Amino acid sequence: MAEVMQDEVYLNYERPEFEHPSLDDIDPLDYMNDFDDDNFAFITKIESDQIIYQPQKLKRAKLIGKYLLGDVLGEGSYGKVKECLDSTNLCRRAVKILKNKKLKRIPNGEANVKREISLLKRLHHKNVIQLHDVLYNEEKQKMYMVMEYCMGGLQEMLESAPEKKFPIWQSHNYFCQLIDGLEYLHSQCIIHKDIKPGNLLLTNCQTLKITDLGVAEALDPFAESDVCRTSQGSPAFQPPEIANGDDTFLGFKVDIWSSGVTLFNLCSGKYPFEGDNIYKLFENIGKGEYSIPEEMDSLLSDLITGMMQYKAEQRFTISQIRNHDWFRKKHPLTLDYVHPPPLPGSEDCTRTMTVLPYLDDLHRGEEDDLGDYDDEAVLSESLVPHEVHPEVVECTPAPCTAETASAPSPTHSQTKPKKKGNVKKFQFNACKPS
Repeated sequence: MAEVMQDEVYLNYERPEFEHPSLDDIDPLDYMNDFDDDNFAFITKIESDQIIYQPQKLKRAKLIGKYLLGDVLGEGSYGKVKECLDSTNLCRRAVKILKNKKLKRIPNGEANVKREISLLKRLHHKNVIQLHDVLYNEEKQKMYMVMEYCMGGLQEMLESAPEKKFPIWQSHNYFCQLIDGLEYLHSQCIIHKDIKPGNLLLTNCQTLKITDLGVAEALDPFAESDVCRTSQGSPAFQPPEIANGDDTFLGFKVDIWSSGVTLFNLCSGKYPFEGDNIYKLFENIGKGEYSIPEEMDSLLSDLITGMMQYKAEQRFTISQIRNHDWFRKKHPLTLDYVHPPPLPGSEDCTRTMTVLPYLDDLHRGEEDDLGDYDDEAVLSESLVPHEVHPEVVECTPAPCTAETASAPSPTHSQTKPKKKGNVKKFQFNACKPS
């Protein structure tokens, strides 16, 4: 009789309100005696061919001279950009890795790199990227340009923004810094020729940096005018005189036009001129006809119109831009700040240092693993872990012992790395401005 009553309890059991998608095909008799529990846990059977195992890649330390390399920050047409750490002062840097074979395949690739190095070496301004060091590996035919670290660029921030644009107050901040840097470049008789959001980077303290001077031109300080004859900038940011194929054009006015297009893009998320191909784009730019979005106020519209005058002689100068009411106005914080997105494959929005795992491997790696460096590593003998500078050792909180030492003394036997590159300083005298 008890068994019959128990069966009736199972058959008359009503399902709870919580329904799992996989419960529809299960008979009530298959439930466990969890009458008071509304949540059911099931074990799903998984076939062995559905299990994907991806072993964690071991990050091995790579030294380029005195710089410890980190993860890749980005990649362009010329090469990769990695984060690095200066082992002498522990400053965060970025290194651009250039291969000679790749540069030779790019039109004017080698000439553009040499021009950029020669220009950056003599430029020192808070809104222009700073070049700290240049190293060259003869064995692997690679060049390493060590520059100050930037956490992100305006282009990737625009692409991650909901409406592909910045708030007006944020655009104003970046534009003012752009004009500061551009004024310095022009004072040094340098025409950038490729001002655009993709060439404007930000540091951790929100300082804008003008980068990529590969197509820039240095004028003769005693030249009577800023007339130029060549241009290699991005098509969407070129002025009508270049789109129409004029033999000569005013270089400073080209940068003013490109800055106006950049401001247009930062505030609206659009471009004043578009085309299905480069020929249609240049045709539209050559006509000089564009419309300003209605959401832009009158002051901003007047500034953009002045910077994007069809005739180069009528465009605003740097002084006129500085004295414009929109430039001098303090804009209210109406919308939220657009943050730089995390690096691809990462969820770290703060972009913390990627050098830390490599630094840990450099000083705590097993002695037997010292020879397992990646074949792309270029090691400098002066920065092997056992040759740490004395002032760095004195900064450690505890006295150095045999167990805590980062590496054995030079007389201690150890396995040498498989690959060693002959890294030397790059001779800047070989680079002459165009």
